[in-house]
Amino acid sequence: MNRNATIAGLGTALPPPAVQEDLWEGFFAKHYTAEKRALGKRIFANSGVRTRQAAVSPLLEDVSEWTTEQRMRRYQVEAVPLGKEAVGRALTDAGIRADELGLFAVCSCTGYATPGLDILLARDLGMSPSVQRLFVGHMGCYAALPGLGTAADFVVARGRPALLLCAELTSLHLQPASARTDLQQIVSHALFSDAAAAVVVMPGGPGYAVRDVVAVTDTTTADHMTWEVTDLGFRMGLSPRVPAVLELHVRKLVDDLLGRHGLSIAEVDGWAIHPGGPKILDVVQQQLGLDDAALAASRGVLSAYGNCSSPTVLLVLDALRRRPAPPRRVVMLAFGPGLTLYGTLLEASTVTA
Repeated sequence: MNRNATIAGLGTALPPPAVQEDLWEGFFAKHYTAEKRALGKRIFANSGVRTRQAAVSPLLEDVSEWTTEQRMRRYQVEAVPLGKEAVGRALTDAGIRADELGLFAVCSCTGYATPGLDILLARDLGMSPSVQRLFVGHMGCYAALPGLGTAADFVVARGRPALLLCAELTSLHLQPASARTDLQQIVSHALFSDAAAAVVVMPGGPGYAVRDVVAVTDTTTADHMTWEVTDLGFRMGLSPRVPAVLELHVRKLVDDLLGRHGLSIAEVDGWAIHPGGPKILDVVQQQLGLDDAALAASRGVLSAYGNCSSPTVLLVLDALRRRPAPPRRVVMLAFGPGLTLYGTLLEASTVTA
């Protein structure tokens, strides 16, 4: 059966915002040792982030010495209402009820519990007892794209709607000042933020059809990006060599993705690139030969919302689709542990199933 899987609805939810400069002056300037403060101030100022969100703001509550158990309990308290808001908005945008869903997939690497978000939100939102559920954890910043690919495959195979939720609370994993206050920790604290984003995928209809999903993993650089479970939350490892790895692989990934459909970079009018940081976006722009306008949505999301891990690329897609003249063809790119690159090709569709 030849059926399109189409993104028919998208919803986002954001915790309260904070100004980057206020976060530095009000907390992080005192959090780091004296010898790290000058470096930290430069990193915060050059992060490309101007505002970001925190379900647990360090300006109000210092969780840096909390145990992992305390952080996981707080994750459930904060993530459930945030996820419910994003899912509700996506369902409304798509014009369907929660009990019509055949699959509910959740991506999150910042919190774990059983019953988890998939069970609790399915219950609270009135999904069918027969809804199939999938939880994807520890894929990090690129998780939205394999999640979207899985949802699309379900829709094509079963002919039923699916919903993907990406929800991350990175603010819960603030690390103590005594624990590895090195460059990697400072960069992580300067970039990461909280958000939830959900997409409804339908069999056909108007929206963005999911045409293809591709991936490449360079296992020789597996130590470049890590997310370690410690007694004091999850600790990010972020090598400055990550942009160099992307430089090696991103052009071939995109050329292969587009080549499978007889397309070229020039024929893509929308780019949803995960804004892992300014250098990540600079490398992608250079390797793909894109102009500043092509990166405007990604840089805008980085500036306004920070790097929210898995929901971020969906925030960029939302920005693109809200333009007065939305793009017809979109390439989504996201990067994360592995070191892994994912690419997805979307194409605007008004054709019914």
